[in-house]
Amino acid sequence: MNFQESVNYLLALGNEVLAMKLGLENIKALLEALGNPQKKYLKIQIAGTNGKGSTCAFLESICLQAGLKVGLNTSPHLVSVTERIRINGKEISEEEFARQVSIIKEISEKLVIERKLKTLPTFFEQVTAAALKSFADAGVDVAILETGLGGRFDAVTAAEAEIIGLTSIDFDHQQILGDTIEKIAAEKAAIIRPRTQVVCSVQRPEALQVIMARSSECGISPIMASEASVSSINGGLCFQTAKLRYENIRLGLLGDHQIENAKVAILLAEVLEEKIGRNLSSHIAEGLAKARHKGRLEFIGRFLFDGAHNVAGAKSLRQFIQSSVNRPLTMIFGIARDKEIEKIGEVLFPLASFLVLTRFENQRSMEPEIMEKVALKILPPDKIFKAECVRHALSKALEISSKERLILVTGSLYLIGEVQKILQEEKQSKSLHQSSFSKGVFSL
Repeated sequence: MNFQESVNYLLALGNEVLAMKLGLENIKALLEALGNPQKKYLKIQIAGTNGKGSTCAFLESICLQAGLKVGLNTSPHLVSVTERIRINGKEISEEEFARQVSIIKEISEKLVIERKLKTLPTFFEQVTAAALKSFADAGVDVAILETGLGGRFDAVTAAEAEIIGLTSIDFDHQQILGDTIEKIAAEKAAIIRPRTQVVCSVQRPEALQVIMARSSECGISPIMASEASVSSINGGLCFQTAKLRYENIRLGLLGDHQIENAKVAILLAEVLEEKIGRNLSSHIAEGLAKARHKGRLEFIGRFLFDGAHNVAGAKSLRQFIQSSVNRPLTMIFGIARDKEIEKIGEVLFPLASFLVLTRFENQRSMEPEIMEKVALKILPPDKIFKAECVRHALSKALEISSKERLILVTGSLYLIGEVQKILQEEKQSKSLHQSSFSKGVFSL
């Protein structure tokens, strides 16, 4: 298969959330048929509701600065599925992605024919297998694995990581993970196993109780981020852990909430350093400063992108806007149907001078009419606009926004991906002067 054929094949397997299968049997059988590539390198799995992607970005950057050969597997992607598999800081090529998926497809179909599997592994399971095999083929020293959803039944968990990181646990995906913090925490804490080393972020008391109980069952004493202190000195940050003091730190990721994610990344780097006998500590400052994370408080020209898709994420975005943005803003917003739109809208919609509601190209997308009912309780009708697709939403936002106005794209990461793809396509177009998007977009 070529790249587009591989993408079409994966998409035909169904939506990666709606087609999700509970259980690790499929992914374990697939990995075994591949020769268990995940056993050829050290693995760090990071789970949580918010902050896991940013923690992965910080840790990857630290490893790169230390000269480690590192693989990074994240989800979802914004523009291209190749974003999910990074080796030494670079996305896997389209050709290599297609090659890996072709192998996974052939083996998956063989397992079904041989009745070792009842059904083909899902989109997420096959991409996870492709990532784990790619890392083995590249000979990485360590792979950083972002949990997709939950933990107990997430395909990434089948890799059986030696080091575990738990970021902030809050409400999200309640239909799948449970309707209380305790239930959600139990699904995420299930990735803790005997003989693993665990770093845990500051948590709600009810989540922490679940994590500590699971750790006790496994004979584990987690390293708690709450035991590491942070202070501000001369415009920089100072982190003090049980091992070292890190001074004059500046984070490459925006927002005060990134301080806690940086603490977790520092502690994970210290654990990794001890595990592999390589010096990471002296590279932590540079790694934290050079970290980047697409779609999370990411400025591109007059646009700000942030995937605030749950209440906690929305509150972090609001805090950043109120403390760091002094421009009026137009908000393009779209979100999945299973999200708490009433609560998220209460947090975010008051920030907008104009609000453009839209649906993105995913069957989980919420209809603009549903979001509008919430918005009308907060903003006057003449400040709210509906668009049936992302391209129309972007066009409307540009039409109603003066040049000094910031355009915030937020809600689902799928929405952010669509907007960024359109902007990339328009920037590359040979007929920019004829485009309705050209006004104000390409001062990037």
